[in-house]
Amino acid sequence: MYYRIIILLYLFIVYIFLFFYKYVGDDNLANIVVKKLNTPSIEDFPVEIVERKGIGHPDSLCDGIAEAVSEALCKMYKEKIGTILHHNTDQVELVGGYAYPELGGGSVVTPIYVLLSGRATTEVVDKENNKTIKLPVGTVAVKAAREYIKNTIINIDLEKDIVIDCRIGPGSVDLVGVFNRENTIPLANDTSFGVGHAPFSVTEKLVLKVEQFLNSKELKKEIPAIGEDIKVMGLREGKKITLTIAMATVDKYINSVEEYNKVKENAKSKIEELINTEEYKDYEIEVLLNTADKEDCIFLTVTGTSSEMGDDGSVGRGNRANGLITPFRPMSMEATSGKNPINHIGKLYNLMATQIAQKIADINGVKECHVRILSQIGKPVNEPKILDIELITEDGHTIEEIEPKAKEIAEYILNNIEELREKVISGEIKTF
Repeated sequence: MYYRIIILLYLFIVYIFLFFYKYVGDDNLANIVVKKLNTPSIEDFPVEIVERKGIGHPDSLCDGIAEAVSEALCKMYKEKIGTILHHNTDQVELVGGYAYPELGGGSVVTPIYVLLSGRATTEVVDKENNKTIKLPVGTVAVKAAREYIKNTIINIDLEKDIVIDCRIGPGSVDLVGVFNRENTIPLANDTSFGVGHAPFSVTEKLVLKVEQFLNSKELKKEIPAIGEDIKVMGLREGKKITLTIAMATVDKYINSVEEYNKVKENAKSKIEELINTEEYKDYEIEVLLNTADKEDCIFLTVTGTSSEMGDDGSVGRGNRANGLITPFRPMSMEATSGKNPINHIGKLYNLMATQIAQKIADINGVKECHVRILSQIGKPVNEPKILDIELITEDGHTIEEIEPKAKEIAEYILNNIEELREKVISGEIKTF
């Protein structure tokens, strides 16, 4: 009899312990809030505006360069030290050059100037062996920037049309300190937040799709005169979507105004063919291309980007972490590109919020999802101060029904930051 009481008491204590561990002691779960989103779905808004700055836009070039440099430094650090060291390369500035584009081919007379700044660990002190390990931050950064530009702006002459100046500030770290923090959860570098939403609206998907199509390798082979500096502005009014597109052209492929107009007509025709699908059958879509053109002024460039002609750029001034600018959605103003993927909340939480929202949006019964994650400086990055999930549900579904699955998704992504980090370093996850 006494043994049974003791066994029952023991089981009861274990149950209470497990309960508190799972539902009270787990900071992640306790800090995840799921609630109803008290607003109409984005598709029910009478008006929606969406923008994407293409890969050749001066701001996007800065984002891409900053991220390419960070990725290259991460790989270099892992190869030479075995772990990723502190760096932030999100301070890339582009000063526009000066060019004389001409039908048949012009020239760049003042090169584009790109400044790489920020901070990175340039040396590691090995006290045990009484030596300092020097790390080639500057050369790695410049090489990464040059390779990114070469692969992005295909008609640029890297020797004459652009100058890359590396002024990344140096830093050092103790080798023992580096390896003592291996396999530990990094601490948040700041009290900041990240934002994400899903699924994309019809207009959002359309804007992204059109820019990516115009900058695809396949279309460039077919119409080489299309440059990389492309901006797509989408306006939806009810069921009418207007796409206003600024598309740079490359002068050496165009010998007359008539040929220029033919390039525009072909590009517009290709876009209309692209969007003539079942997905957009309920929408009236108007495509407007290079609306600022006049008889004596057309969007003609030497390189394919307006960076050659006075247009400046800066990291974080363009697309958000999901690749779009969406003023009708919750957004963070944080620059994501170039920040280190270890503990910089400006990068991690914006990417994580987007990923969480996308996965929750796939749950049966979810119509729309908004995610906001707030960090607290000095706390583990997988233990946010709050992770707020707002949902619009389909008819016949409730928040209570979806909440456990939503929390499970958020918890998984929080506790698998390493998986996200590796995808960022490999370039699998885009930051702009």
